[in-house]
Amino acid sequence: MTAFATALGLPGLADVHTHFLPERMQRRVWAHFDEAGPLIGREWPIHYRGSAAERVATLGELGVRVFTALAYAHRPGMAADLNTWTLDFAARTPGCLPSATFFPEPSAAQDVRTALERGARIFKLHLQVGGFDPRSAELDEAWGILAETGTPVIVHAGSGPVPHRFTGPGPIGEVLRRHPRLAMIAAHLGAPEYAGFLELAERHERAGLDTTMAFTAFFEDIAPFPRELLPRLRDLGLAGKVLLGSDFPSIPYPYAHQLDALAALGLGDAWLRAVCWYNAARLFDL
Repeated sequence: MTAFATALGLPGLADVHTHFLPERMQRRVWAHFDEAGPLIGREWPIHYRGSAAERVATLGELGVRVFTALAYAHRPGMAADLNTWTLDFAARTPGCLPSATFFPEPSAAQDVRTALERGARIFKLHLQVGGFDPRSAELDEAWGILAETGTPVIVHAGSGPVPHRFTGPGPIGEVLRRHPRLAMIAAHLGAPEYAGFLELAERHERAGLDTTMAFTAFFEDIAPFPRELLPRLRDLGLAGKVLLGSDFPSIPYPYAHQLDALAALGLGDAWLRAVCWYNAARLFDL
């Protein structure tokens, strides 16, 4: 995949939505995906299994020069230990952005402060898996800290593949109204509520989206992106608000398919350069 970046004149790819987890947790996550057929109505075979070292090497072979170790707490008491692991992983892994998480609990604000003090540059929350309301009072100070520092937070807030009562653009949109300078990046372009999340990115100065799994054949079967929204997606990408994401390693197809799907949109090389490298380069001062 280095050829993809080279053809665009890029030094590599910057993928803001990749996952590295403690080994025991990683095995549990993969077991969940292995059993996800009845939940989402189709199989989800993991394409990139192997050790963490093997997966880091694979990213290098794919031309990915910058990536994340996104983890997310799904119950109280998890965030601090997860952050210790992901930040240690980034410290010993060239190219990995220091990544962290938090959860609606009394320690949320302190967990964010501690992670930032240790160098965290990106956070991740998953409203669907965590099953929590992003408007929770326990999260308000944490959101405020991230807004004040300009630290991006990737939030799985869309209702795909399975909706939850706190998913969709409404709840996280209220958080953005309360913290209008929050650098919230909607995972998966906000699928399937694409229009609502595009609107949030258009309305709020620092809000954006990542492309994770969007436009792949697998995802188009589940949540097709309305083609009439492509001009808005193009404008947002050129404005620095769309970033490459993949969900590596837990994807059911080769990594190249994500890149080919983006290229096939016909939004132009300038858009691809912005999405695949320059938008992240500006956001993280690469």
